[in-house]
Amino acid sequence: MRTCTVCRAPSPDTASVCARCGADLSTYSETAVALRRLQANDRVSRIRLIVGDDACPACRSAEGELAKDRVPSLPVPGCSHPQGCRCFYEPALVEIYP
Repeated sequence: MRTCTVCRAPSPDTASVCARCGADLSTYSETAVALRRLQANDRVSRIRLIVGDDACPACRSAEGELAKDRVPSLPVPGCSHPQGCRCFYEPALVEIYP
């Protein structure tokens, strides 16, 4: 499920717009917003794509630590998990403390 940050409504992974308000989920889904924040953060050097233990083959192949400009959007294209994409982003930090 993709959650819209405009109206908080869930939509299926396959949806490109929010089922309730019509917002573009490539811009306004929780994962799209999270990715932009990580990419804009100077302390984040790279971004890890973390997958669940029960991830599908498409997600398994996308797993790993990537350059900030090479991270795929979520859900991973081709994800076939019956409950939807199980992936999430994790920052790789340059420094932990200020």
